[in-house]
Amino acid sequence: MPRPKKCRKVCCLPRVSEFVPAEDAGDAREAVIITVDEYEAVRLIDHEGFSQEQCSGYMKIARTTAQQIYDSARRKLARALVEGLPLKIEGGEYRLCDGTEEFCGCGGCRRHRCGCMRQAAPEENCR
Repeated sequence: MPRPKKCRKVCCLPRVSEFVPAEDAGDAREAVIITVDEYEAVRLIDHEGFSQEQCSGYMKIARTTAQQIYDSARRKLARALVEGLPLKIEGGEYRLCDGTEEFCGCGGCRRHRCGCMRQAAPEENCR
């Protein structure tokens, strides 16, 4: 039996979760799906400038797992760009940062910046 996936910590959900090519004529092309945890790895490494080691510490996963998630996301992003396919961000094994940690590692998640210290309900811990 395979080992269960560990929930990855994610700062917040993306503000925009769907992207379509500008020249999309409404044809029903299958969208490339990246998971929320893949989005978070790309956000942390490429946008925030984290190393893979820092990313893995923030997401509370092994460095090799962070590397695999990041590589998968980059392959999917490249496919969407090169083939001109729609891109959706959804699903994955993750839990949102609940703002209770002293330091969240991403430069201050939305909950830390606005001073909101809400305790996540048990069903919100992992999606």
